[in-house]
Amino acid sequence: MNDIDLAGQVAIVTGGAQGIGYAVAERLVRSGAKVALWDMDAELAREAATGLCKIGDAIAVQVDVTSPDDISSALDETEDQLGPVSIAVNSAGIAGINTTVDDYPVEEWQRVIEINLNGTFYLNRAVVPGMKERGYGRIVNIASIAGKDGNPNASAYSASKAGVIALTKSLGKELASQDIAVNCVTPAAARTRIFDQMTDEHINYMLEKIPRARFVEVEEIANMISWMVSAENSFTTGAVFDLSGGRATY
Repeated sequence: MNDIDLAGQVAIVTGGAQGIGYAVAERLVRSGAKVALWDMDAELAREAATGLCKIGDAIAVQVDVTSPDDISSALDETEDQLGPVSIAVNSAGIAGINTTVDDYPVEEWQRVIEINLNGTFYLNRAVVPGMKERGYGRIVNIASIAGKDGNPNASAYSASKAGVIALTKSLGKELASQDIAVNCVTPAAARTRIFDQMTDEHINYMLEKIPRARFVEVEEIANMISWMVSAENSFTTGAVFDLSGGRATY
């Protein structure tokens, strides 16, 4: 594991109690950052934070990323306990159901968009003013290969992640004149609890599309992100970092 120096940095990781979010949070703590695990599941987040406190500084904050008021309150709580936030990683998300567009329930579409895209927007919007004031920040939004290619029977998820990519590019350009990097990653699927929301047929479809012939490991995603949120990433912004195992090389 390469050494990444995040000493003195304060990070937020949404969806940080499990899966990709937890792997990212653990890597950031091991690199010296103080990390706030933002998650809807308060008990799971507390358990995760307790474990991370054995290797560094971590707290749990219960937050609904679809609520701008919750985001604002959670940011205040985080900065009161840990200090000014310099890193934000948006990992909270859901897959939604697998069905065709013509059968996709409107309420389910809205739920996926609200969590995956709007939730990412709300956090970006909340942390940017402080980063601008202090002249430094690193934001990573976790999108998906589905946002590049579009997966059949996953229209809401694909559309939400395509929106995350476009949001990242737009914000990255807005902040390009400052030392605030805004980038995203587009992972192939990882074996996390999000698979519980998918059909076996859809899981097999995703695997067949990956030239590496395996799913990405959450630690591999965390390794890339740990560099992306470091001071060493001082030039690249508004970019999309591929983690698709060769599926999409653009």
